[in-house]
Amino acid sequence: MPTIPIVESEELTQRLAFFESECRRRGLRVTEQRREIFKAVAASHTHPSAEDVFEQVREKLANVSLDTVYRTLTSLEEMELLLRVGTTGKERFDGDLRPHAHFICAKCGEVYDVFYDKKYMMLPLREAFSHGEVRQISLQYKGICHQCSSAHEGKS
Repeated sequence: MPTIPIVESEELTQRLAFFESECRRRGLRVTEQRREIFKAVAASHTHPSAEDVFEQVREKLANVSLDTVYRTLTSLEEMELLLRVGTTGKERFDGDLRPHAHFICAKCGEVYDVFYDKKYMMLPLREAFSHGEVRQISLQYKGICHQCSSAHEGKS
């Protein structure tokens, strides 16, 4: 089984503290299921799917259902505690709320973070603010990742 890159413990601790404070601020209980579902996304750099989250959480909480995972992920997205990334069919989730874009491979569906210098976002951001309050920016690049390109070239 490949090693899944995880978020550094200090960053994960900050994300979990923010999650718990936001739940309490909104009058939601911080249940073990809700916390483990959020943690599965917040601890990963791989942008897990709902099914990936389900498999991971089920190792710790055997009674969790896939429906509970889907509903919880949707509610966490509505609370702006995580982002839904990707296209329909294989949506993935991201617990990193720092401003960044995503590169999505059209072949394998892998999602990669793309961080950028904030000064380059200011011009379109000013235009967006002229229309209302910006609460989230979602920028996605779609293409073929290096791994899929290399695999295709190897077959030629």
